[in-house]
Amino acid sequence: MAIRVLLVDDQPLLRTGFRMILEAEPDIAVVGEAGDGRQAVDQVRAMQPDVVLMDIRMPRMDGVEATRRITGPERDGPAKVLVLTTFDLDEYVVEALRAGASGFLLKDAPAHELVQAIRVVAAGEAMLAPSITRRLLDKYATHLPSGEETVPDALRTLTEREVEVLKLVARGLSNAEIAADLFVGETTVKTHVGHVLTKLGLRDRVQAAVYAYESGLVRPGGR
Repeated sequence: MAIRVLLVDDQPLLRTGFRMILEAEPDIAVVGEAGDGRQAVDQVRAMQPDVVLMDIRMPRMDGVEATRRITGPERDGPAKVLVLTTFDLDEYVVEALRAGASGFLLKDAPAHELVQAIRVVAAGEAMLAPSITRRLLDKYATHLPSGEETVPDALRTLTEREVEVLKLVARGLSNAEIAADLFVGETTVKTHVGHVLTKLGLRDRVQAAVYAYESGLVRPGGR
């Protein structure tokens, strides 16, 4: 069954380019387009896409607010949001991740990375481009708490190994990299990540990374 994608960007030329790339793939179908966040919310309700490719800076309603409405508790469907960013300009990406985005992609990424990102997010994974995520969180550290806040009680429900895994997820490591770092199998890492998400009530790795920073478990720029 094809992955249903909604394209959201205020530049028609970019939407056309994304459509051409995605429609060349046998397992992806572009079901609609929107030029601003308000249209995106309406299109999600009407089209029920699996993945929304979401620009951040748009008129009427930006990508952060649209993401919040699409992925929030009153959402109408299971749509996941993949944020598009220029990185150097979009200071709102961390807010979009907090709002519920499942990951982000640079606008100048190669076509094959766009396609892979769509597939990864549709499969329920997240935390795309780990090295960029790490740099992004460090760059916008001023958006995050200082780490002096009280450690949430929820963290105390995690085992020592689960805390280790959460820290590495927050650093932007993939499952394979975490497995190598801890000398365990990838399946074991995946199990630990699942336990972390369940215990902390988080939806995916992106939220886990942001939670680790916000809770003070990990400091931006730290090791």
